Amino acid sequence: MPSSIPPLPDVVRYTRWDLVPDGLHTRTQLGQMDPPLKPGSAPVGQVLYHGNSYAPLYELAAAVPKRRTSPAQRAVLDRARALQYLCQRCGVRDEKPLGKGRYCAPCRYAMTMWEQHHQAQLLARELVADRSAVLLVVEVEPDSLPGQQGVAVVGVRDRRVLYSAEAGEYGSVERAAVLDRLDALLTDRCVVKEPDHMGPFRRLPQALLRLPNVIPGAADRGQRRPWAGEGSTVRTSVAQVWAPWYAYTDSAYSTYPCVPGYGAAVPWTRSLDVAADGQSMAGVLHRIADGSEAVWERAAWVLDGHGAGAGEGR
Repeated sequence: MPSSIPPLPDVVRYTRWDLVPDGLHTRTQLGQMDPPLKPGSAPVGQVLYHGNSYAPLYELAAAVPKRRTSPAQRAVLDRARALQYLCQRCGVRDEKPLGKGRYCAPCRYAMTMWEQHHQAQLLARELVADRSAVLLVVEVEPDSLPGQQGVAVVGVRDRRVLYSAEAGEYGSVERAAVLDRLDALLTDRCVVKEPDHMGPFRRLPQALLRLPNVIPGAADRGQRRPWAGEGSTVRTSVAQVWAPWYAYTDSAYSTYPCVPGYGAAVPWTRSLDVAADGQSMAGVLHRIADGSEAVWERAAWVLDGHGAGAGEGR
């Protein structure tokens, strides 16, 4: 019921129940009579209640009998009420009405995780089908791995290495040449970031544009390339596609999929060969697109034993 019901215009108002004349009743009062009645005319008055609401009053003389519910109608209504407690996906009866959709909490959780899993596959298929989509793989942290620092660009669709070079030191001629080459190569491309998980620190495009472990400030934002800035054409990262597909969560009650903690196995390689790493990550996107990539053995829709999505419901 609303917090307040405004008065009807041009209808007599009574501020107390004891002022209401005999023969005037509310709709609820008429329905509680034996036999039950309902208003047969427009309201002729209204009474204030709860301090801020007005209840319409109807003449008892004009009231008409309420149509009684037939046994068949009563059975249908009883069945509908019973179904409000029954999950339409797993068939389990809940203690409270399930409301719109009629799914219990475990099924709603599983369906939410499944929808994210499904959307991840659609995104992977979109990336695999996009001829302009490329993976940008970066290794520029001097203390992260021994050996040469490098950068590579790998096509997502054909897994072909489009560019691979040593990154050079920050501020050097070699680094500037690499950045100029990336500017030309990545123009109008859909750039997929390398996941910044499970490996060396800061293997992201922005690491090419600043000193290691330095957070960019307002002064150097203009120096960012379109493929490295926050408002760039970068679509996502491999981890952001794989995590909802794999469906791992760090909490039994969380619907936020994430990459397992450091040291856990992930399906892409992290090595000194950045080009090979890019091809490995492109392979992950292909396997997600065709549905052959594994999911977590405790993924919600697997663990609850009722299959994937709402279509498996009863």
